[in-house]
Amino acid sequence: MKAMVIDRYGKVPMRLAEVPIPEIEEYEVLAEIHAASINPVDFKIRDGKVKLLVSYKMPFILGNDFSGVVVKIGAKVTRFKVGDEIYARPRKSKIGTFAEYIALHEDDIALKPNNLSFEEAASIPLVGLTSYQALVDILQVQKGQKILIQAGAGGVGTFAIQLAKLMGATVATTTSEAGANLVKSLGADEVINYKTERFEEILKNYDAVFDTLGGEILEKSFEVVKSGGKIASVSGLPNARFGKEYGSGFFKTLLFSAASHKLTALEKKHNVHYTFLFMKPSGEQLRIIANFIKAGKIKPIIDSVFPFEDAQKAMEYVESGRAKGKVIVKIK
Repeated sequence: MKAMVIDRYGKVPMRLAEVPIPEIEEYEVLAEIHAASINPVDFKIRDGKVKLLVSYKMPFILGNDFSGVVVKIGAKVTRFKVGDEIYARPRKSKIGTFAEYIALHEDDIALKPNNLSFEEAASIPLVGLTSYQALVDILQVQKGQKILIQAGAGGVGTFAIQLAKLMGATVATTTSEAGANLVKSLGADEVINYKTERFEEILKNYDAVFDTLGGEILEKSFEVVKSGGKIASVSGLPNARFGKEYGSGFFKTLLFSAASHKLTALEKKHNVHYTFLFMKPSGEQLRIIANFIKAGKIKPIIDSVFPFEDAQKAMEYVESGRAKGKVIVKIK
């Protein structure tokens, strides 16, 4: 099969290669991939920034979510059959969606929303699961609460705004002037132009912040949240509490770095509960999201679609930061 691979870690371009079609295990399905989406985690994996969590044998296929069709099932698969149209975010040991086929566990899969094209469906799994686990599982957003969603015009942001509004929250978000109309159309109640305004000076007493940027932006987010509020981040570091619970070996040393201790200090100073989100694959949550989409309560936001052979150009475009919504690679 054809696949886009990298040959080493670092800021290296992908190349089109011929690789074997993967074998499936008893609880896995083989899916023919029709479309995949580009996500920031693809850059982190390519650059070797997650090697402490999982290291991949080179040459390696990038790509973290997709939509497609089941073409083969393992002996103990019960939820899916050949011909099912599906979408999924594979577990970290099974990623590689910039390819014609993929093998993945049935627990990570859901039926594709039948009102979406394959390209639209491919835009959902990673950003949908990330937003759901942040807003529902961690922040536990309630009707009437106020939440700040950083980078609202990005892939995660465009989904998270819609989900937060569906949950009955008042939503503020940051974006450039170019993204203002988009986030407003998704329901954002207050839009902060990050190029000309300081969100931490405008927003006060918020119940929650969903951070997708990390660094100084994450640190300033503590100033927005009221005492007893919550922050979830997919781009910061785990705090020291997380390190005590989950860290081991060199990774544990990283968790106890000065930066992670700084986050713990900010938690105590502001009386805010901070959680770093390691998003987990979940076919069950994708089924919930599919129901929202089929009911017209959430819609995919797509910036552009690239042909398979231009997957490297798609990566470069997303990395430039210019995309509004998701960028898709059409494979079939």
